[in-house]
Amino acid sequence: MASQPGPFTNWPWHRLGNFKYALLAPFVAHSVHKFVTSNEEERDFFNFSILPILLLRLLYSQLWISISRYQTARSKRRIVTKSLDFDQVDRERNWDDQIILTALLMYLGNMFIPGAQKLPWWNTKGLILAALLHIGPVEFLYYWFHRALHHHFLYSRYHSHHHASIVTEPITSVIHPFAEEFVYFLLFSIPFLSLAIIRAGSIVIAVGYLVYIDFMNYMGHCNFEMVPNLIFRIFPPLKYLMYTPSFHSIHHTKFQANYSLFMPIYDYIYGTYDKTSDSLYEKSLKGREEMKTDVVHLTHLTSIQSVFHLRLGFASVASRPYISGLHLWIISPFSYLLVPLTWIFGTTFSIERNNFNKRSMETWVVPRYSFQYMAKLEKSTINRLIEKAILDAEKMGAKVLSLGLFNQGEKLNRYGEIYLSKNPRMKIKIVDGTGLAAALILNSIPEGTKRVLLIGKLNKLAYYLSLVLCQRKIQVETVQKELYEFLKLQLPQEMKDFMLLSDSYLSKVWLVGEGLRYTDQMKAAKDVHFIPYSQFPPKFVRKDCIYHSTPAMVVPKAFENLHSCENWLPRRVISAWRAAGIIHMLEKWETHECGEVVTPIDKVWHSALKHGFTPFKYTSEI
Repeated sequence: MASQPGPFTNWPWHRLGNFKYALLAPFVAHSVHKFVTSNEEERDFFNFSILPILLLRLLYSQLWISISRYQTARSKRRIVTKSLDFDQVDRERNWDDQIILTALLMYLGNMFIPGAQKLPWWNTKGLILAALLHIGPVEFLYYWFHRALHHHFLYSRYHSHHHASIVTEPITSVIHPFAEEFVYFLLFSIPFLSLAIIRAGSIVIAVGYLVYIDFMNYMGHCNFEMVPNLIFRIFPPLKYLMYTPSFHSIHHTKFQANYSLFMPIYDYIYGTYDKTSDSLYEKSLKGREEMKTDVVHLTHLTSIQSVFHLRLGFASVASRPYISGLHLWIISPFSYLLVPLTWIFGTTFSIERNNFNKRSMETWVVPRYSFQYMAKLEKSTINRLIEKAILDAEKMGAKVLSLGLFNQGEKLNRYGEIYLSKNPRMKIKIVDGTGLAAALILNSIPEGTKRVLLIGKLNKLAYYLSLVLCQRKIQVETVQKELYEFLKLQLPQEMKDFMLLSDSYLSKVWLVGEGLRYTDQMKAAKDVHFIPYSQFPPKFVRKDCIYHSTPAMVVPKAFENLHSCENWLPRRVISAWRAAGIIHMLEKWETHECGEVVTPIDKVWHSALKHGFTPFKYTSEI
């Protein structure tokens, strides 16, 4: 929103949410009906192609978002290195408004403007005229309108909304108040209307001009330099006819320069060309010196639809806790098509880069889904992927790699120990986060609790929790005989009296892991606390019970560039396993936390608080 919103700031359908697409329904129905019922000579292919154009533009825009975010997570050609935040993601989540408006105006223009019906596929004269009209009237009028928008009166009421994004993404280019965007549409319609009047339009010109506008808009705001210097060396005058991402980034950082639409010629003519544009272009193209990555967190895909929740997926979806809602089920057929790619794609990839206290950290994804970790045939492949990621992280100078979700486990890799056995000279520290996760769980147990029920699959964290609870003389009960016998065997003699095999479910505090069944939850008493020690949260079944979050921490305010949610966790909250790696690096601990090794609870707890991390205390009574 602009600092002082003016008239017609809001889009007409801003209250409709995703139902705004219903506005197109009458036009689409009319178009399809007219096309189907007309004979071949009377069919208007341009009218019929408006819907496919809209869908392709949506896909094209999303591809730009994904490519840009992938590049800014790993590329040295980033132009502006400042942080994105959730406010910007929220501000830019309605980037599709302009695509809907284009489609509506195309339908209306086709219906009411003479010469806009039954366009031929090609018209050479029209193509030349469209290019001249863009270079002349469109670029010229845009330049002066843009300069007017930077006058305080219009800037505060309209254009400041666009300039709220210093670090731009491709879709930043189309984030404007409705009134401002509508003027842009009037400018871009000059070639269309002129060609319609003289009946020189064509389908190729209409589609090609939209592709050109989208490409140049998105390229100029992608925040990484991608235009090769070779094309300017071959044809030097091109620098006046085509801008670069670094050229336009100056407009977003300095505001009072580089006003041109796509062609810098008018900035040269009227003296608003910034003299640092060329040097910034060369510097960005060469690649800046990156801060070395200090920590890598290794995660993986979870459910089939989770691919769209990645930072590289749908920005507005990734900025909220993952919930497999209707919108994701609608597009789930596309996500199933991506599953085979996980067998083909042979390496991990970076999805996020964060900064904290002048330290850099990345999140990498193993291209495997949760269900694939359950398959025995995938075990060796997954281990190879994880081992390669560890070695790659060490090569790039990372000090710590933390294992998230199913990337750690007794059966898979003995909680990371097998990688140490295979690479004894490895300097990078492997962290499974058991100590911090245990500390968070223990601090979630209500004060005064005398006994807890341990239920679910046994893992390293469950054993360590049992050990600490017994040390604190809190009775640990379980209804699982195998679990009881194992823990009884492993616990020191003086603690075994605090371990009890029970046939009751009366404890008010349950520590729950993977394998918690619906029938188990139904046996719980009212107001029971379900505290997960698993990486994944239990299903919410009981309305009269209290469900805690999986172990997690709220990051400090100085933690930068965090604008996507980690799975089901809320904004600016990260899992204990991810936080553990960061704390391990900040404290410069020279030990691994994997295999049977656990970082002492008090040690990691006080270190986390010292660095500004706070426990995420969320309970849900559904």
